[in-house]
Amino acid sequence: MPVFNMLEAKSNLSRLVESVETGAEAEVIIARNGRPAARLVAIAAVRAGKRIGIAKGKFAVPDDIDADNAAIALLFAGPAA
Repeated sequence: MPVFNMLEAKSNLSRLVESVETGAEAEVIIARNGRPAARLVAIAAVRAGKRIGIAKGKFAVPDDIDADNAAIALLFAGPAA
């Protein structure tokens, strides 16, 4: 558990974050005036659930789904000047 003063931590923040992110250091203590003030630790990875293709086969897309695209674009953009 290395301890860095505020100026060192500020100058080497990217390197310190990388060291805790990769697991080279479990945590880094940042001190102000020689007294511990903060602890830099990695955030545990959050597993995202399966999302892509979650509705596959659950509904049918009609053949004319794009039939009203021009009317919808007109609603958003207004008439061409």
